[in-house]
Amino acid sequence: MTTQASSLTQKDRGRVTDRAFWLICIGAGIIVLVILAAILVSTLNQSWPAISNTGENGFFTSKVWDPNEGKFGTLAFMFGTVMVSLIAILFAVPISIGIALFLTELAHRRIKGTVVTLIDLLASVPSVVFGLWGIYFFAPTLKPVYDWLHNALGDIPVIGALFGSANANSFMTAGLVVAIMIIPIITSITREVFDTVPDSDKQAAWALGATRWEMIRGAVFPHSFGGIVGAVILGLGRAMGETVAVALVIGASIQITPNLLAPGYTIPAGIINLFGESSGDFTAALIGMGVILFLVTVVVNLLAQVIVRRAELRMRGAA
Repeated sequence: MTTQASSLTQKDRGRVTDRAFWLICIGAGIIVLVILAAILVSTLNQSWPAISNTGENGFFTSKVWDPNEGKFGTLAFMFGTVMVSLIAILFAVPISIGIALFLTELAHRRIKGTVVTLIDLLASVPSVVFGLWGIYFFAPTLKPVYDWLHNALGDIPVIGALFGSANANSFMTAGLVVAIMIIPIITSITREVFDTVPDSDKQAAWALGATRWEMIRGAVFPHSFGGIVGAVILGLGRAMGETVAVALVIGASIQITPNLLAPGYTIPAGIINLFGESSGDFTAALIGMGVILFLVTVVVNLLAQVIVRRAELRMRGAA
């Protein structure tokens, strides 16, 4: 009887512990959602005077930004944010995936340890350091390259619009600096994902006579697709939210232009540069730009989840 009672007591304790753990997890999730909702509601409430008083010049659809006239069109800031982020992702993703493949498939153990350490160190460098390096060294170094691109491609229809008058501080410079900043993030996550690919899958590809690239394409990439998408989304989030480094190298010009070599503005750079001189509706407009960035980040993450789920369903169907 004593043994049975002890056994029942242990089961009851286990159930209570499991129940408590479940409640703690649910509570933590609810707290996160409440915090996010509070941030959205409070910032939207503070920015509403600027959003509601734009009149014909829509807050989200106008490119006219003139605080003295009470015109707060944020379209140019959104355009600059998207432009810089796309440039950064375009350059960072292939490089990051290449480094991750090198570390997992080719590199010797000693070389791998050294490269991983360097990547971790690069990730720990403050953004202001990247910004100062970008404005004093990187941008002047790129100016001759921009001039060459303008002279070589500027007269070609359509393509020439992307390489107009060259400026050292531009969308391209900001995008390249941000690309350097997000490479460690994407590389680290992608490398960890590649390490989870089962050796049996790789060995099966080798046994079928696949080359190294065919093995990577047929075994590594399908298994790692969801993780790669997650890494890219994290890098994109960092690129969209980068503030100090972009503010130093983008040129601070409120405009919408297809010219990658022209100066521009992003939402975070605009907030940090203009907030100190703002008041009233001007401050409300800057807070509204923060709301836009918050919502765009949420939408991007939701789209990433949809992509990953569809890819997983396709893989299960193929299996």
